[in-house]
Amino acid sequence: MIEKDSTHMSSVEPDGVAAATTEDRGVYHDGGKTGFLLIHGLSGTPVELRYIANGLARAGHTVYCPQLAGHCGTLDELTATTWHDWYDSAEVALKRLSERCDQVFVGGLSMGAILALRLAAQHPDTVKGTMLYAPTLWLDGWGVPWYGRLFRIVLQKVVANQIWFSERSPYGIKDQRLRAIIAEAIHSGDPSKAGFLSIPGGPMFELRKLVKTVKADLASITQPALILHPREDDRASLRNAHHLEWNLGGRVETVVLEDSYHVITLDRQRDVVLEKTISFAEALAGRSVGEPEERSVRPIAAA
Repeated sequence: MIEKDSTHMSSVEPDGVAAATTEDRGVYHDGGKTGFLLIHGLSGTPVELRYIANGLARAGHTVYCPQLAGHCGTLDELTATTWHDWYDSAEVALKRLSERCDQVFVGGLSMGAILALRLAAQHPDTVKGTMLYAPTLWLDGWGVPWYGRLFRIVLQKVVANQIWFSERSPYGIKDQRLRAIIAEAIHSGDPSKAGFLSIPGGPMFELRKLVKTVKADLASITQPALILHPREDDRASLRNAHHLEWNLGGRVETVVLEDSYHVITLDRQRDVVLEKTISFAEALAGRSVGEPEERSVRPIAAA
């Protein structure tokens, strides 16, 4: 069983379920035998996924949103970690959830989606399917400054740490009311609320190494995947979704969101994200054990 405690959670997320419990800054909902592991993004927090977690809990499922190593604390703690540390956090969470549940689906936002794919590659018998929310292989969205795209030519982490990345409007949020709340949380100085305002390039350098590792394994990932990606993503263009659609080894369902920016789990179409997540997972959970999956990529559909 996953242990519970009463650590305080920020309330930036627009909906709540009183039964939620927390561990560190993670969130756990006890429910049925179908489990959902949801992984936050780089420099982010489990708060990014609380709306989806709460909705899955209301549907009767067990949900775990762990805090990744180095996150929600100090900047020194974040910069001291590598992508292996983040992955280890997710892998431990997967093991603990799989001990509680008969079948587990793994999803994530941005970098969290890439970690979800890594888990699917490494644990094909445990991960039944993946939900990829605005997956980020490349930072190539319209809101990324031109010099940020030149970061790919940096070849050493010590050099990367001399380059700083700062959060900037619209903060991945199209909804103006929620954007104001997120902006206040980011500028509060408490990274447990909405992440860091600025980080050095070292963690971004580690993300690039993670992406390289996962891209090499895409064809071997045969579990069904649901991709939800905003057309107007300010951080990661639709190219990211297309690449996964074309290269993953299993069945892929892609939904393009027309009224959200990068943080789709909180933005205007969060209800669509929740609805698609539930229908995708419950359809697979109802499939007979051992029934083969066909390889079929659905055309991108607007929502």
